[in-house]
Formats: sequence, C-alpha cells, structure tokens
Amino acid sequence: MNQQVAVNQQVAVNQQVAVNQQVVIAGAGPVGLWLAAELRLAGITVTVLEPRPERDPNSKALTVHPRTIELLASRGLEQPFLEEGLHIPSGHFAVLDSRLDFGLLETDFPFTLALLQSRTEELFEIQARAAGADIRRGHRVTGLTETPDSVTVHIEGPDGPYDEEALYVAGCDGTRSTVRTSAHIPYPGDDFTVLGFLGDVVLDEPPPGVAFSRTGIDGLLMIVALPGGLHRIVGTVPSDVRTDWPGDLTLEELRANVRQVTGTDFGLHSPAWLSRYSNTSRQAEHYVKGRVVLAGDAAHQHMPAGGVGLNVGVQDATNLGWKLAATIQGRAPAGLLDTYHDERHPVGADLLEHTAAQTALLSAFTPDGQRLRSLLGKLVAEQPSLSRTLGERLSGLHVAYDAPTADAHPLTGRRAPNLTFTDGGDTVFALLRTGHHVLLDLRGPREDREHREHREDRGDRGTPPTTAEDGRLAGPLAGPLVTRTGTLTGEHAPWADVSAALIRPDGHVAWATEEADPGKLAAVTREALDRAALTGADR
Repeated sequence: MNQQVAVNQQVAVNQQVAVNQQVVIAGAGPVGLWLAAELRLAGITVTVLEPRPERDPNSKALTVHPRTIELLASRGLEQPFLEEGLHIPSGHFAVLDSRLDFGLLETDFPFTLALLQSRTEELFEIQARAAGADIRRGHRVTGLTETPDSVTVHIEGPDGPYDEEALYVAGCDGTRSTVRTSAHIPYPGDDFTVLGFLGDVVLDEPPPGVAFSRTGIDGLLMIVALPGGLHRIVGTVPSDVRTDWPGDLTLEELRANVRQVTGTDFGLHSPAWLSRYSNTSRQAEHYVKGRVVLAGDAAHQHMPAGGVGLNVGVQDATNLGWKLAATIQGRAPAGLLDTYHDERHPVGADLLEHTAAQTALLSAFTPDGQRLRSLLGKLVAEQPSLSRTLGERLSGLHVAYDAPTADAHPLTGRRAPNLTFTDGGDTVFALLRTGHHVLLDLRGPREDREHREHREDRGDRGTPPTTAEDGRLAGPLAGPLVTRTGTLTGEHAPWADVSAALIRPDGHVAWATEEADPGKLAAVTREALDRAALTGADR
C-alpha cells in the first residue's frame, strides 16, 4: 500500500473517534447545501448550521449556467431544474446589445436556466437531507477553536450556546464569513466604486417578453419576469458611480431610476424586495488553512455581473467535496486537499477579473464609454469565436486545471463532456452519479469486453490493474471506482485517439493516454490509479 495513504488512514481512524461530526458547514445557502450533499455522497457525516430560521424568500441569484447544469446531471439531479427553469439560449456580457450565443458551446445544455435562488436552495436541501445531512436552522456560528487534530465550532442556538467538534469546518457563510474571520484568513480587495439597484416589484404595464434591457448615457436597466406576478428590475445609473453608501434603496428612488433610463416606470408598485449591490471585490488568501476550508462568497466577493456567483460557488463545492472526503477517510494521496486551493483560487481570481471588466462597461456612461460598448457589441455579433470565448468564461465551461506534469495528455485537467458510447449504454455523466472516479477503457469492442460497470468497496484491497486474459484494464481495487469499457461515438473529436482515461468525481480529467500497446497501457493505467490512491499498491 502507498505509505502516505496508510498513514492517512490511521490518522483518520484515530481522529474520528473523538468528534461529533466529521464536517461542520457554516451556511445553508446553495454552496453549503451542495457541499453537504457531496460529502454525504462519499459517506461523510455532516452538520449544516444556518442562522436564519427559515429559507430567505428573496433570491439574489436567478441564473444557473451550463457547467452547473452538467454537475447536476453528473449527480442525477438535473431534471427538476430543467423542468422548472426558464431555458434562455444566450447570455450577456455587461448587457451589451449583442447577446452571447450559447448554441456555440460544446455541451448538452447550451442555455442558462432562470430559476429563483430560493428554489435552487430548496432542491439542494431536499437532496442533502435525503442523503443524511443534519441541517439546523436558527443556529449561528460565533467562532472556532482549532487543534492539530480537530476544530471546535462555537454556536449560538435557539436554546443557548453550545459547541460541536469536527475534523473540518467549511465556511460557506458569505462575504461576512465568521469562519473566515475566526480563522484569521486575510480577505484583501477593493472597496466599491459602483453601486447597482434591485427591486422585485409588480408592474402594471410590463415590457413585452420575458426579459427586457435598455442601456444608454442615462443608465442601464434589465427587467426579468419572475414567478408569482413579479418582475425583477436591476440596473445602475450615473449617480451610482460613487464611493459613499447612500442608504437603503427606496421605492421612489427605484421609480425615478427606471424613468430616467426608459422614460416610463411601467406602473411599478408593491415591492417584495428592494436592495442595493456593489462592485466590492475581495478574495480570501487561503481557501484551505489548517482545518478550515472556504467556498463560495466566503472565498470571493464580486459585482454580480453575468449571474455567475452562485455557479462558481457550486463548482467550488464540487471540487472540494471529494477531496475533503478522501482526506478524512484516509484514502487521499498526499496534498490532495491543498489542490482545492491550487485549482479554485485562480478560478476565483478570473471571476473577479471578468466581473470587474463588466463593471467598467456597465458604468461607461460617457459618450466615449457608450462608443466602446457599441464597438464591443458589434464584435460579439460579427465574431462567433469571441461570443463563444466569452460564453465559455461566463458558463464555467472554460475551466481547466493545471496538469501535474509537462508531458501529461492535453485533456488532463479539462472537464470531460458527456461522452456517449456506440453501445448506447451509460454516458459519462450517468457514471459519475456515484461520486466516484470513473475509469474509461476506450480500446474498442471485443467479445469479452462488454459494457460493464462495477463498484469496489472502499476498504477492499486486491490485485492492481493488469492486462488479464480478457483484456480488462482494472481488477479489484482499493478505492471507489466505476469502470466503463466501450467505443465512443464520433461526436467527441478531442477524444478520438484516447485509449484510456480516468475522470475525477468532479468531472475533470485526472489522466488520459493514447497508448495502444496492451502491456504498456496496463502499466501506465496502474501508475495513474496508484497516483490517485485507487490501487492500494506498494510503490
């Protein structure tokens, strides 16, 4: 057995005896609930603490992007989102006049879904509770105390203060994260220079269609229809380019802003929610520090441009969940948890960059600023490659993690699309629903290489992968793994010459090869599985 994995297993056994829960998650928003479900999928005990006694009816986020839908499909949870969400086959970059054509994106889901965050949270909570997560509302994290082996979370509950001891605490508690502050993790960045306004209101004379936008020298405005007879109005006007806080948004101010931009107020009244937002931009210096991990807004704050915030947070949690579970269960290769920071911190930095760029365009109210917006809009319309590139960045489909070695296959670190097979059996997304690694044997059909899927018990140790008489790449293994043998359909050009690949639980490629020689292929496959701590083999 890999010596480091053996040490990890013994440490995990020793630590698990003393704690109440293996992981405590602060925050029952979309990110915390999705992380809870991911950890429970791997068998980790989880308690989620949320200070609000009830789910917030006000939905900050409305947009579910294509990569997030792919992750939902990889857990078998996409159907209610597809049924309830409004399918929008385009996105926007800074509300330019030309929208981004998501039909150009290489995904099974070339659209965004418009769905209230409150409903997304509800669906995530149903999944987390069904998986066995302990979700406590009205329980506020007030601080934490770390030791080398555990972390004690201090909590104020309905019946008074109490503590929970865990192996790790996850801060999914937003931009004002108590977990991040208590762990003394710096959160540097820039204070706001631009504000925006938001109102969920009734419109007696709404604009036609589901969505409406207007931009110009007098301001920028978007209106989207919501369930229940409401419309959401968001925008910014020249007077919002400021560094002082003007106080709470009023209905009168919202009405004046709408009139300023459009010449009418659409008969708006009866606000259900009025709020302001800003371009304050900050990022935690560490996503992993000791026994503290951060995800979502606790790790990064930005202008809510393009509807990407919730999505990046869910993608954070998907990257984190399997790594944290493997670490706790003692089956992780050395340093695996640290790669969460290494992979997701650059994604957060990219998020801050492109939302800041959008902010500059959103607030470009001078004549020259409007000319810049016009030019960029024309380029998006005239250059499909630009539309595709911006769409990939907004949707999260562009994310590719650094390969561990310079000679790694070009697919390494990239997301695996929903690969389909000529036998019509399970696709890659279906295989990922266990939350395990997936080993693909793509050498082609033969009588004794039928489509098969087997899952190994986590504790089993056996023969490492070898080229047996039946030509299989993998025999009994030490870690959880799903295997799939078959030939890909002709729709996946970058995969045309790949003979084998290992897909991580988060859907990114851990390893791929074009090796054709059976003996050499078995050897490099064994090496890949050993690096992932899936063989239990000595090295």
